[in-house]
Amino acid sequence: MDLMGIILQIIISVIIISPILWLVGRSMVGGAKAKFTDAIWIVVFGIIINAILGTFVHGAIGFIVTLIVWIALIKHFFDAGWGKAILIGIIAIIVLIIIAFVLAFLGIVAIAGLGGLPGLGGLGGY
Repeated sequence: MDLMGIILQIIISVIIISPILWLVGRSMVGGAKAKFTDAIWIVVFGIIINAILGTFVHGAIGFIVTLIVWIALIKHFFDAGWGKAILIGIIAIIVLIIIAFVLAFLGIVAIAGLGGLPGLGGLGGY
């Protein structure tokens, strides 16, 4: 367990995942139950617990335990039932995937526009 790696992962995850988790949680359980600070704590505790569990539990069992931990954190901090916590987690993952695809697409378009990818046109394209 690398402490600097965990700290860096927490910082990046708080910046990227917390706003998405907060917005999805807010839309599902309301603003009174889903505060932005709650989303930050979910991410921080989730990563720390995940890092500790990851040293002991691996493979499919580790994945299942990690999912249960994250859902339990969402349930606790957003004061939701198990069903809503699972739904918040699923929707947050879907939103995160969509954002990642959009950002990747925009990155490819930007590179192509600068001529970085041969055959796609742009300033220096072939």
